[in-house]
Amino acid sequence: MTSISKLIQNATLWTAAGRCPGQSILIKNQHIQQIGPSEQIAAPDGTEIIDADGLIAAPGLIELQINGAFGKDFTQEPDTLWEVARELPRFGVTAFLPTVITSPLETVEHAIQVIQRPPDGFQGAEPMGLHLEGPFLNPARKGAHNPRYILQPDPELVANWSLENGVRLVTLAPEMPGAAETIRRLRAQGVVVSAGHSMATYAQALAAFEAGISYGTHLFNAMPPLEHRSPNLPGALLTTPQVTVGILTDGIHLHPALIKLIWAAKGSEGITVVTDAMAAMGMAEGTYILGDYQVKVADGSARLENGTLAGSIIAQDQALRNLMAFTGCSLGEALATFTSTPARVLSLTDRGSLTPGAIADVVLLTPDGMVHKTIARGNVLYSIS
Repeated sequence: MTSISKLIQNATLWTAAGRCPGQSILIKNQHIQQIGPSEQIAAPDGTEIIDADGLIAAPGLIELQINGAFGKDFTQEPDTLWEVARELPRFGVTAFLPTVITSPLETVEHAIQVIQRPPDGFQGAEPMGLHLEGPFLNPARKGAHNPRYILQPDPELVANWSLENGVRLVTLAPEMPGAAETIRRLRAQGVVVSAGHSMATYAQALAAFEAGISYGTHLFNAMPPLEHRSPNLPGALLTTPQVTVGILTDGIHLHPALIKLIWAAKGSEGITVVTDAMAAMGMAEGTYILGDYQVKVADGSARLENGTLAGSIIAQDQALRNLMAFTGCSLGEALATFTSTPARVLSLTDRGSLTPGAIADVVLLTPDGMVHKTIARGNVLYSIS
């Protein structure tokens, strides 16, 4: 992917002191070269000028859990992740983890091959690696995962699941036999390990954190409830500062009041907002696929025939706006859950912030979080005008 130099002028940035208007961002060779007051940054000859007209300039959004979109399901058809990636910038997304749910190990191996072979001339949101949600789950909290393919954790089965091979994040149930050894093996291979689809007690969760788990998948969903005498996995996730949690803000998976409670406990540095979107995202209501199952999409939710929630249909920009509405947080605080915090979770040092040297992933937003323009690696991939 190539890009000419660009200068974004008259942008508003979020800083520690709040909004800072009249700023410019100079982009060269797909990276941010300079950032500061517009009067201090000159455009080299041949530079393309983008007038932000006072809009908020933010880092591109990073999505850690998306199962598919636009009629495509990554588990059934891993090859479609590149098609979805081309369309995600319309929602402000510039980097994401395509998520493959519990399926035969051959499907996982195919997905690993796909993510390592981008199409020629690809432009879109950049797949940063796979999120493998399963197959090492607790059948008692399987959710919309096919129990036929659930396996006991085994470090030998994950020998090929490494950062080098395109695996970034693995969700497993830490209380299952063999989980501790599998967690340690994955961490040694550069993979972030998350607790999810689990019946872990509070003590089991703390032991798993010691083994290397640093993330919690869709907090409160597919895990035991938080009880006042038995806090279980949710209690451990909420009260352990070094562990970050993913939450859905569609208003269906979590009640808005609970989202407000999570925000009070963890704040923007401890939360990543995810969509857990499935094939119906960006599509009309109807019947779609998630893994092996048909999912009915109606009234804003995606459910199996038995009523079990099966991912969501919310887009990333709406999830961002919902977080502000549910918690009363500022746009700057909300943006951290889609930018700097997921970047930290994945140990990405060149994304998630607007700083010199960072990859030029920029989204221009209205103050209430509507996407006007998305720039990925210095290329404008979406614009409303």
